[in-house]
Amino acid sequence: MPSLGNLTVLTGPSGVGKGTIVRKILDNHSDVWLSISATTRQPRAGEIDGEHYLFIEKKEFQKIIDKEGFLEWASFSNNFYGTPRKIVNEKLEQGTNVLLEIELEGARQIRKSFPEALQIFLAPPNLSELEKRIRGRGTETEDAIKNRLAIAHKEIIAKKEFDAVVINENIDKAFREIEDLMGLKSN
Repeated sequence: MPSLGNLTVLTGPSGVGKGTIVRKILDNHSDVWLSISATTRQPRAGEIDGEHYLFIEKKEFQKIIDKEGFLEWASFSNNFYGTPRKIVNEKLEQGTNVLLEIELEGARQIRKSFPEALQIFLAPPNLSELEKRIRGRGTETEDAIKNRLAIAHKEIIAKKEFDAVVINENIDKAFREIEDLMGLKSN
């Protein structure tokens, strides 16, 4: 019987580099699976069911909630989003390491539903650097930037709730730190 995989939760404010770190982990470690969230929203152009999200109807989502079938879930803009417990458990039982890239509230729910998960908070060196990164995307309105920074400030205060905090001053260094925390061997 294979040894069990490990569950790692990666959280941090928008613009801190979570997506970049996740891509580097997946590119370098075939034994890591990125959990796919379920959602009740309609697919956007180019999104594929089972690859980008698991698209399900609201009634079905509610049934899964009622059966405690999500490790975490939330409602946002009249749609539900959640991490299906069943597939995560199957992957872990197969010896696959599972990575969740989720928001702060989801991470808090995971702590309750799966307390043995490793929880990592990816933080910016400071708020001005985070603002520079968000502005550098060129995709946000001024109001959206201010809103993201206000949320980021609240999220950064919560970093003490996590098992580890990694400061993303340099993406390669942050990647290696997270790789080490997850117990992954460098390629």
